[in-house]
Amino acid sequence: MALYADVIIDLSSFRLDRCFQYRVPDEYRDSIEEGSAVTVPFGKGDRRIRGYVLSLTDTPALEESRIKDISGPDTDAVSPDDILIRLAGWIRRNYGGTMIQALRTVLPVKARSGVRVRKLVSLRVSQEECKEKLSECEKKNWHGKARALSALLENPSVPYEMLTGKLHVSSNTIQSLKRSGIVEVSEKTGSDPGFLDRVGEKERPALSPEQEEIISGISDATVSGEPGRYLIHGITGSGKTEVYLGIAENLDRAGLQTIMLIPEIALTFQTLIRFYRRFGDRVIVLNSSMTPGERFAGMEKARSGDAAVVIGPRSALFTPFPKLGAVIIDEEHETSYKSQSPPRYHTRETAAELCRMRGASLVLGSATPSMEAGYGVEKGEYRYLSLKRRLTGGTLPDVTVADMREELKNGNYSPFSKVLQERMRTVLERNEQGMLFLNRRGVAGFVSCRACGYVYKCPHCDVSLTQHGEKTMRCHYCGHSEMKPDRCPKCGSKYLMGFKAGTESIEKKVREFLPGCTTIRMDGDTTSRKGDYERILQKFADHEADFLIGTQMIVKGHDFPDVTLMGILAADMSLYTGDFRGGERTFDLLTQAAGRAGRGKNPGSVVIQTYSPDNYAIMNAASQDYSGFYEEEIKYRSLMSYPPVGHMLAVLVVSGSRERSGEISKELAAAAAGDGINIVGPAPAGISYINDRFRYTLYIKSPDYRKLTEARDRCESRSFGLDLRDTEIQYDFDPVGGW
Repeated sequence: MALYADVIIDLSSFRLDRCFQYRVPDEYRDSIEEGSAVTVPFGKGDRRIRGYVLSLTDTPALEESRIKDISGPDTDAVSPDDILIRLAGWIRRNYGGTMIQALRTVLPVKARSGVRVRKLVSLRVSQEECKEKLSECEKKNWHGKARALSALLENPSVPYEMLTGKLHVSSNTIQSLKRSGIVEVSEKTGSDPGFLDRVGEKERPALSPEQEEIISGISDATVSGEPGRYLIHGITGSGKTEVYLGIAENLDRAGLQTIMLIPEIALTFQTLIRFYRRFGDRVIVLNSSMTPGERFAGMEKARSGDAAVVIGPRSALFTPFPKLGAVIIDEEHETSYKSQSPPRYHTRETAAELCRMRGASLVLGSATPSMEAGYGVEKGEYRYLSLKRRLTGGTLPDVTVADMREELKNGNYSPFSKVLQERMRTVLERNEQGMLFLNRRGVAGFVSCRACGYVYKCPHCDVSLTQHGEKTMRCHYCGHSEMKPDRCPKCGSKYLMGFKAGTESIEKKVREFLPGCTTIRMDGDTTSRKGDYERILQKFADHEADFLIGTQMIVKGHDFPDVTLMGILAADMSLYTGDFRGGERTFDLLTQAAGRAGRGKNPGSVVIQTYSPDNYAIMNAASQDYSGFYEEEIKYRSLMSYPPVGHMLAVLVVSGSRERSGEISKELAAAAAGDGINIVGPAPAGISYINDRFRYTLYIKSPDYRKLTEARDRCESRSFGLDLRDTEIQYDFDPVGGW
């Protein structure tokens, strides 16, 4: 049977919706695949030109006589864009979706329009005068002005959006400083941050022996042509960023470039300034607020070789550097590194493939490494490097675990344990600040006994049952359901509840418990409009509230020096979500939340409230023991063949008809069946009905990732013969979040 390739021509000017079909000669059938660069005859004169294979098919789109043969693979295709095309093919094969979706993911934006005017805030007075004014602001508790002046002392010129966005300084505060003659506000057109000419090199911090060894080891191996994969496990304040800077600087001296990936919420002003000081105008910063034109300018700067480092979220991975030396992924455990739209690629795995293609090193860094990274170390895929010394001074906060079962026995029906109540009072007495983190995820809940802590679990899967309505409990993995009993099967207590506490009720309880205290709530309801997020953080930073109450959005990337207390309510909430990653997510969240307290001059304390104080995730988070957590968690993953020990493909079918959604799910399950394949489901999704559309999920498990891609291919082939009107099918390999 003949094989045909849909080929896109001339990368510099191609349009994603225009392909030409060619026949694949038999001698090239094994060497040409999706993403391959090929040479083809083009036009009336059959001029030989480079093209890229978007898809392969055995169905001709034209008459046989009108289809030309591919001349052969293009073995000279080695430019950055050529590599990205190949990477798109790899993404398509490994994560599904269409080749066009993969291309749109990896290719730099091609638009030149949309460059906007940027504002720049610059200091008009001397450093001495600025220090005097800063001291005055601190005495008068003008917190916004103090933050702005501190930043301007650090660097005399700062982008307006950094002050308002990252440092939570209001526009009114900036205008007040302007009217006083302390600062001036100017405008600059273009993507350049506009303050590079005023960034001065400061005295570099002394490196520890561990830092020096890691920097020299990674950079020397990379420059000598022996790139590797590394995991840097460093506690908070151990100097990971300085290590990243040192690696990038050494590679720059050798003429190599570095891609530095950071979760967008962690792109702080202080971090950016450190990179600008080290590399000047040879830094490219990417973020979600940039226009297509600004992103285009940055990508062109990278392609020309005029930049040494790009820093940004996961999309920065596809920067077309001509001589890539390393990809560094900070906070590699963050779930934001997994794309939630097709193709659902994971940045860590995609970066590893890119580094393989480019001969570059991959460096992962985290205080709480993902299970995938830890397993990679165990299997010898990553070299483990550790930073155990805290170089920023101070100590980690004191952590107390409050057993809410005992609180109930002692007659405390409040959502706050006695120890948390005591420390909340202390915060008010000392004019400090506290944060109350309600550890919940979406609308998921679990059913537990408040007397003994018993949690209802599925008899067929090691996950908790989720309450639906008043009386039904269901497993979101296999579809098992049962009625909610009246009494606990373990202790006979009647105190059974579906745990679904809300931030609004917690805020009300705080005000009842501490009359006169001020609170700010941060959740999906209070941040629904543009600017709400920044406004709330600004108010809290300005001491307009004693307590900030919120969900996961308050525990990541924020630095409030006056916060001395972090109260973690319902630590079990992420533990029992019907998701096999519940333990890992709980450990990460609790560790991150604990890090919010005591970041200033005063020591911090953390109270973790739980009905499962003996759970290994909570115990190890309280003691900051990653190794202890990993050892326990990997046993569970091995027993259940969950990632990273095994692999899983989640299939979601969404349709306007319940019957069609279920029938198509069964068809896909039958198509996916094969040797080495274990199929769970299909069953209604965790949220089975959204916007009048019915959702069914199917889980396909195998220790061999290739068998899952083959199962996905069989599902896609089968779907071509089904009635897919008003129906959508999505694939997610090794999912990091539930459907």
